[in-house]
Amino acid sequence: MKPLKQFSIPFTGLKIGKHLFEFDIDNSFFDAFEYGLVKKGHLKATVELDKQETMLILQIQIDGTVKLDCDKCLAEFNAPIAIKERQIVKFADEDEESDDLEIIMLNKKESSIDLSAILYELISVSVPFIKICEENGDGQACDQEMIAKLEALAYGTEQKEETKNEDPRWAALKKLK
Repeated sequence: MKPLKQFSIPFTGLKIGKHLFEFDIDNSFFDAFEYGLVKKGHLKATVELDKQETMLILQIQIDGTVKLDCDKCLAEFNAPIAIKERQIVKFADEDEESDDLEIIMLNKKESSIDLSAILYELISVSVPFIKICEENGDGQACDQEMIAKLEALAYGTEQKEETKNEDPRWAALKKLK
């Protein structure tokens, strides 16, 4: 996980107050997450870390584009991403888990926080459930040739042709319904 080492912030040496960190997210970042939804993209993450006595408050802003596959025409397209989120990191004596999605519990013995998983999760959640070039992309239209091929191979059109070439011997059995 060496490409993700740059996404770790050592907070023990930081003074109390706000600190700004910037990260460039590229294809090597997405390659580190083997079974992820997003495989390619170019984004810039800005993290404002507000260090306090008992917690860290992270204001995260991510802007850029990711490459997605269209669910309609199967073409690859660029989808713009703009995210603004807040994460709270609280310190605990033992490894505890928080029920609140906005709060991360971190052991007091830790000296740094790894943001790679947090950033990847925010990017993945921002990807639309149904990805279509024309609706979610940067102006690219769906591949009409591919849509025509898919419609020709669709189950409904094949079934209609089957009913045209139906064996007349089955007609008497259909009347029994």
